[in-house]
Amino acid sequence: MSIRKIFEDELAELKTQLVEMCRLTEQMISDAITALVNKDRELGKSIGVMDKRVDEYEMAIEKRCMRILLKQQPVAKDFREVSTALKMITDIERFGDQAADIGDLVYTMPGDTYIKKLTHITAMGNLAVKMVRESVTSFINNDERLADEVIALDDQMDELFATVKAELIELIKKDGNNGDQGIELMMVAKYLERIGDHAVNVAEWTKYNETGVHQKF
Repeated sequence: MSIRKIFEDELAELKTQLVEMCRLTEQMISDAITALVNKDRELGKSIGVMDKRVDEYEMAIEKRCMRILLKQQPVAKDFREVSTALKMITDIERFGDQAADIGDLVYTMPGDTYIKKLTHITAMGNLAVKMVRESVTSFINNDERLADEVIALDDQMDELFATVKAELIELIKKDGNNGDQGIELMMVAKYLERIGDHAVNVAEWTKYNETGVHQKF
């Protein structure tokens, strides 16, 4: 088997692992929102267990990247593609961390009913899943256009977060008894907003992989 074929096989397996890691974090985010909407505390608690699998993926992918860099000694674009994957896994791991944090909040959320409808928070959750999926897909498919679309979606995420924040502040002002749950719902929204930020980071790394220039948006 030629050195080039070995490298291509290793890179293909690396991308497969990245997709698997990403799909797991997508499921965690979806489960976190389902747990929140249904006040399913046990489902919320279980997300932390899934996060351990994400950490295992991160370690496995990191080792594979280092093995490729050390043994295959790729040059130019090949080197950039592997080093980009190595950088991206930190942000993908954070997707899982934030989802697990939301699960923990659901598990401890005070009250049996919500002080507001979760329409905007649910929209944030759905948008987070979309941004996570498309940010990683942009790298797998070398799709700079899709990376740009993910970056643009962050404005929508920020607008939803601003809406949730304003609504919760108003509810807390009206009734101090809304404070505890209001703060926890605010934290849920903030974690989802951070997932959007990490998806933008992944999209930026895709653009770097394609252009050789790392630009922050």
